[in-house]
Amino acid sequence: MVAFHRTELSQILRVYGRMVAAGEWRDYAMDFGKEQAVFSIFRRMGEVPMYRVTKTPKLSKRQGMWAVVSGQGIILKRGHDLDAVLKVFDRKRHLSVVGE
Repeated sequence: MVAFHRTELSQILRVYGRMVAAGEWRDYAMDFGKEQAVFSIFRRMGEVPMYRVTKTPKLSKRQGMWAVVSGQGIILKRGHDLDAVLKVFDRKRHLSVVGE
């Protein structure tokens, strides 16, 4: 069974905590399987996950075992280093003022 190590979970929860404090995320779930561990992020309880952080050790020698997947199933970032993959959430949001 694939699971997150304490240091890996700490890195993920650090990003999660920052986004909860910003009011963007509200809930999470973890799923552990034979080939993959998944940390799902939700905007509200009972919805489809907005993002999934996946750990698939089988891909560690290829594209990298870490991936961030959008709610639509699009891989936003994949790699060998969890910190680098989680930087996808550090992107600054583009805000614009709507005219009156």
